[in-house]
Amino acid sequence: MAETFDVKLAGKVYMPDPAYRERSWTGDWETAYKRYLDDPDGFWAGIAGELEWFAPWETVREWDNPYARWFTGAKLNITHNCLDRHAASERRNKVALIWRGEDDENERILTYRQLHREVMRFANALKGLGVGKGDTVCIYMPLVPEQVVAMLACARIGAVHSIVYGGFGASALNTRIRDAQAKIVITADVGFRRGKRVPLKTIVDEAVVNAPSVEKIVVLRRTKPEIELFSEMEVDFEEIMAAAAPYCEPEVMDAEDPLFILHTSGTTGTPKGIVHTSAGYMVGAYYTTKYVFDLKENDVYWCTADPGWITGHSYIVYGPLAAGATVLLTETTPDFPDPGIWWRIVEDFGVTVFYTAPTVIRMFMRFGEEWPNRSNLDTLRVLGSVGEPLNPEAFEWFYHNVGKDRCPIVDTWWQTETGMHMITTLVGEPMKPGFAGRPVPGVMADVVDREGNPVPPGIGGLLVIREPWPSMMRTVHNNDERYRKYWTTVDSLYTAGDLAVKDEDGYIMVLGRADDIIIVAGHNIGTAEVESALVSHEAVAEAAVIGIPDAVKGQAVKAFVILRQSYRPTEKLKGDLSYHVRMSLGPIAMPAAIEFVDALPKTRSGKIMRRVLKAKEMGIDPGDISTLED
Repeated sequence: MAETFDVKLAGKVYMPDPAYRERSWTGDWETAYKRYLDDPDGFWAGIAGELEWFAPWETVREWDNPYARWFTGAKLNITHNCLDRHAASERRNKVALIWRGEDDENERILTYRQLHREVMRFANALKGLGVGKGDTVCIYMPLVPEQVVAMLACARIGAVHSIVYGGFGASALNTRIRDAQAKIVITADVGFRRGKRVPLKTIVDEAVVNAPSVEKIVVLRRTKPEIELFSEMEVDFEEIMAAAAPYCEPEVMDAEDPLFILHTSGTTGTPKGIVHTSAGYMVGAYYTTKYVFDLKENDVYWCTADPGWITGHSYIVYGPLAAGATVLLTETTPDFPDPGIWWRIVEDFGVTVFYTAPTVIRMFMRFGEEWPNRSNLDTLRVLGSVGEPLNPEAFEWFYHNVGKDRCPIVDTWWQTETGMHMITTLVGEPMKPGFAGRPVPGVMADVVDREGNPVPPGIGGLLVIREPWPSMMRTVHNNDERYRKYWTTVDSLYTAGDLAVKDEDGYIMVLGRADDIIIVAGHNIGTAEVESALVSHEAVAEAAVIGIPDAVKGQAVKAFVILRQSYRPTEKLKGDLSYHVRMSLGPIAMPAAIEFVDALPKTRSGKIMRRVLKAKEMGIDPGDISTLED
């Protein structure tokens, strides 16, 4: 367990236009947070009351650490709130989904009424394949509207979906299918990425060989001529849709019935199947989508993630659709055919809320501000960040070059396990580059030592959550002991596994994983802090650091650095970077070695896999790398 340690805090503050706070759903943070603290159950009941239920709850929360039940006794179906209540209202012809393929000419639009009908048809098609309440369906698809339809169709009939990102290989897919015991696999013939075809169906064929639970494979055929479906297991997506009845009553779900299993990215050890349930997850995803992004009726909302990750579950599909938003989806990547494609999409569709990852922002920094400057980004109203900590330099670039010094940035900290945003700077509140912000009203986050005692401002410690929240995971599939460890590492507190520090105002800076600590001569050095110092140098686009053995100090810091395009690797630059870190953090944090690289090993969700770098450096087996992007 990491000890506490001193952290140098940044001091810059950006004040948003006061109109943002005046018009926001939340108002000022202090008032909203006090409202939660004064009556936690009443606070969550008020949020839940904005949604529709088939039967009301008896109690808001039951807590027997580490197990929670939320909205006990309530009956619901999440798709009723995502679809039916909009399709039966003045939103029926409002655009629900806008989809843009890699080809600029390839676009589709679905209104809430149209999406509702598509989901009901496919729900009946799944029933026709023998899928019922409690069965598990694996979805392995590219980012197309049918992926969203498949998710919602599963939820419609009470089937548990287990989505596997379409970039995974056969071994990773097989592991997840077997763990979830999936009855059906839904896929497509191909996905498109940077102008190339990704053969998804071929990967599925290999993955199901040793997956005896799979009874049928549903294939969306996107290419012409259509591929042949050979085995008795294979059926065509469009054909079973066309043959299905048009209306499907939503399955009545208990509040604690499982909604989905999602395997974490597995940066350490084997992937964990995180289980989320119906009511609490719905309330958490809806609440944070509406209140953190301050979604308004006319917003065009774009989250650049994929539904294969928790960000896509909560902030592409369930949260935005429950809130009645217009959601943009695109199969495009940020640098193909050029680094201006995403900014042209913002201009083309008038995107107002843009939610992306720090790793993408740093990639754009590397290409330079000329690309966003080529497009009109005046429609943007709110910017968001998700994934690794948003370092101050990336914050500044995002704020000035994309937000044009006027858009608030909500830097969100949360996890697959939490299901919803836990810490951020709400729209309208003062922004501090490097700090995610304060706990979202409804969440009790803190920074503590190993005994669970709060640490003073400026002292790093473990990031924990003190009280349960509605969208918390309920267990780890087939491994409840692994779930309990989250609540027993620090007694009775949810331990996120991240290091953090608070400032005097209660703003929290997330420093990185607790296991990403380098102990140099007895001093604990956070990898994220050194990386942030490196990236603050004008020559550096991205950086990752690891600890390497040192005969005197125990460990020393080694840095892997990607340079911006206008810089070239030299020994002098290595010296300049080391000196820059020394001046930023002190001599103890100086890299003993710097290696210039063209790329860093990352998961497909954008997290740097430092243990892969460490394994390569040490000449050892890196273990499970099924989540490696390349």
